[in-house]
This record gives sequence, structure tokens and C-alpha cells, in this order.
Amino acid sequence: MKTLNIDPAEIQKFEDLANRWWDKNGEFKPLHDIDPIRLNFINTNSPLDGKTALDVGCGGGILTESMARCNADVKGIDMGKAPLSIARLHAMEEGHEIDYEQITVEELADGDTRYDVVTCMEMLEHVPDPSSIIDACTRLTKPGGSVYFSTINRNPKSYMFAIVGAEYLMKLLPKGTHDYSKFIKPSELDIWARKAGLALQSIEGISYNPVTSMFRSSKDVDVNYMMHYIKPRAT
Repeated sequence: MKTLNIDPAEIQKFEDLANRWWDKNGEFKPLHDIDPIRLNFINTNSPLDGKTALDVGCGGGILTESMARCNADVKGIDMGKAPLSIARLHAMEEGHEIDYEQITVEELADGDTRYDVVTCMEMLEHVPDPSSIIDACTRLTKPGGSVYFSTINRNPKSYMFAIVGAEYLMKLLPKGTHDYSKFIKPSELDIWARKAGLALQSIEGISYNPVTSMFRSSKDVDVNYMMHYIKPRAT
């Protein structure tokens, strides 16, 4: 029997907070705050209007709904039952037709459906084998399509900002949200992506200003960063 590439403890963290997913001043406030930055990065490089899109590790559906508002035909997958229930309810209330499913990305990749755009944001640092997620995302992408990843760099600065600062000092996130040992350097992510057959297009950072309490896109990838890849067409 194939071992699922999930960490039950990580899933439980988000199960416990699921009913607060759409509280823009609650535990998921940072996700709401960075969502316009993530969406702009995706929609600028891969205009979503009329495209099929898959949001891997969608949680309560923040990015998923944003892509639906850009007129993409979106599917969201996650292994958390409670977040998916919240996502379905919120999508219905907002009038979005989004297909949500509790399934691993590896299982979904064994099927026949492929997408123009695949996103996997703030998830790789929460699974036992990130390279398996990247490989499955690649398989789920149409030739010529785009894949987007975002995660947290691993260095002393990211530890201070993402854990000490965000979780303990500024309390932007619940304590224990992140495990420093699971943070991923861009070079590591790129090795896995290239092995999966992806070609890097761009990398962009997300920086936080503690004075203004605002996030912005940045060239600084020391802490949070996003990467855009293309799945080359067959030659």
C-alpha cells in the first residue's frame, strides 16, 4: 500500500483553525494580506481568464476563490476535511462554482485531467516529501502550462522573521505553525523542479514591513518567496 505524503500533525493544525479561515483579522490574516500579491504574480505571468487552474493545498480556498474571480475554471484539493467544508460553504455564499476534493496531489496526478495553471502555495514546508508534490504538480500541468510554488527560505533571517517574529513577537501566526527544519532553499526547490522537467521563469519575494504592518512584492527572497515554472512542450 502506498504511503500518503502527508503529515497528520500538520493537517490537524489547520483542521483546528478551519472555522476561522475567512476571518481577515484572525489567525489567517497573513494569507489574506499576501493573497493580492500571490494573485498578481500568477495572473501577470499566466492570465487566468478562461484557463483551467488547480490549487494544491487550497485550505479554506482564499487563493482558489481569487483565481475563480479572474474567470478561471478552478479546482481546489486539500487533505483537511474541515477546511474544505469551509471552502465549499464560502464559495457557495460568494456564487463561485469551484470543484473541491479531499485527495492528495499524487493521487490526482494518476488521473487523466491536466491544467493550464497549477499552484501550490505555502504547502511544501508542511509535507514529508516536497519533491513528490513538485513531481505530481508537474504531471498535472499541460505542456506549455505554468506551475507556481511559494514557501519559506531556510536561513537565520527566515528563522528570525518567520518563526520568532511572526509566531512569537508579532503573533501574526499561531505558535508552532512552522518547523524551521522543513523550510526550503530556492536552490533545493529548483533542483526538484528541474528533475521533474520544469523550466524556471521567475522568482519573487514577499517582504513584510513591521512598521506599516503591510506585505509587498520584493526582490528579497530571504524569507518568503514564489517561483514560476513552465512545463516545456514536447519537441
